[in-house]
Amino acid sequence: MSLDIRTITGSDLPDWVRALSTGFLRSPEISDEEIEIRHAGLIMDRTQGVFDAGRCVGTYRSFPQEITAPGGAALTANAVSNVSVSPTHRRRGLLSRMMAEDQARAKERGDVLSTLIAAEYPIYGRYGFGPAAWVSEWEVDVARAGLDPRWSGPDDGGRVDLVDGPDVRKTGPELHERLRAAQHGAVDRDERWWLRNTGEVRMPSETWREPFYAVYRSAAGGRVDGLLSYVPDDRWDAKRPHCRATVTGLIAATPAAERALWHFLLSADWITTVVSGLRAPDDLLPLLLPDPRAARLTTHADFLWIKLLDIPRALESRTYPAPGSLVLDVHDPAGLSAGRFRLDASPEGASCTATTESADLSLGVGDLGALYLGDESAVRLTALGRVAEERPGASALADTLLRTPRRPWCPDVF
Repeated sequence: MSLDIRTITGSDLPDWVRALSTGFLRSPEISDEEIEIRHAGLIMDRTQGVFDAGRCVGTYRSFPQEITAPGGAALTANAVSNVSVSPTHRRRGLLSRMMAEDQARAKERGDVLSTLIAAEYPIYGRYGFGPAAWVSEWEVDVARAGLDPRWSGPDDGGRVDLVDGPDVRKTGPELHERLRAAQHGAVDRDERWWLRNTGEVRMPSETWREPFYAVYRSAAGGRVDGLLSYVPDDRWDAKRPHCRATVTGLIAATPAAERALWHFLLSADWITTVVSGLRAPDDLLPLLLPDPRAARLTTHADFLWIKLLDIPRALESRTYPAPGSLVLDVHDPAGLSAGRFRLDASPEGASCTATTESADLSLGVGDLGALYLGDESAVRLTALGRVAEERPGASALADTLLRTPRRPWCPDVF
């Protein structure tokens, strides 16, 4: 029997959710409450399913998103999530067909790019996505770190206060918008995000443990400039504490707020180990410590992948630290983003137009995606043979134009 790939309806939803749980190795037992909660977060005409004899065996959805480009511009993105194919139906091109449909519609809508968090590295490069932002996680031995255990608060006149979930839902969105305006790679958070991530809306199949929340208030007016959430455990041995605190979120609009919140957590009584959560690879944390070796790197991996759908708009929307011109010959296996483009950039602005001029660099759209947020090096990709330098020095010029002083970071899984 032929496979039916289509957008789903409300009556398909229980089977679709079960297929999603199957693909993500979760329990196939799905409650009506979970179906209702998931339904509220779906855009049905952007949610696809694969059906074999009436049973859902593949899932895919997308939703509108904004992502911050270098320089602070908010770009419209097509965020891809909930991708699964049941193990009985692998290697039949099902993801390729769902991806092609969704990306073509995103291009027609005028989305500048598509985003996703890749569960596995090898999957999405063949569709033109590139790893644009990485993450790192550290485990800190607090005793070795060398911070003053008697730290009692910021020395800049600010203060750290414990708050509750309702307070976070009031102050968190405005703080996140301030962070997002400055942090390239960050994405927007809607009201549903804050409800889910403060436990107000809870998925029955997911374990929820209420975290502690702490905010940093600035000396000038008490404005909330930073927010920390963490979950501690309670471990003792021979009357000695061995408690571990896992950070579930830390966002800050100022370096002072970020430093203060790390100091707060690393000096809390009984906590001997802090797990940082997924941070930017150039986070302040290791060098914040008098002994950076107390922070053991436990994760360093690709995280946010992007595909540029509208290359001229994407390149014109970001900022550049120096003047320069490049002709890019971009290849796209899907044909959506292929072309030759001339970029004329300067600190005052940029233009990017189609051209027939000889190329300076030839590269796949996925490699351009890896370069776009400023994290990857064109010189390194050239050395790897993934970028072809058609004019001597063009890779170095690309790095001068595209690389950013701080690395991009996406704080959110989606």
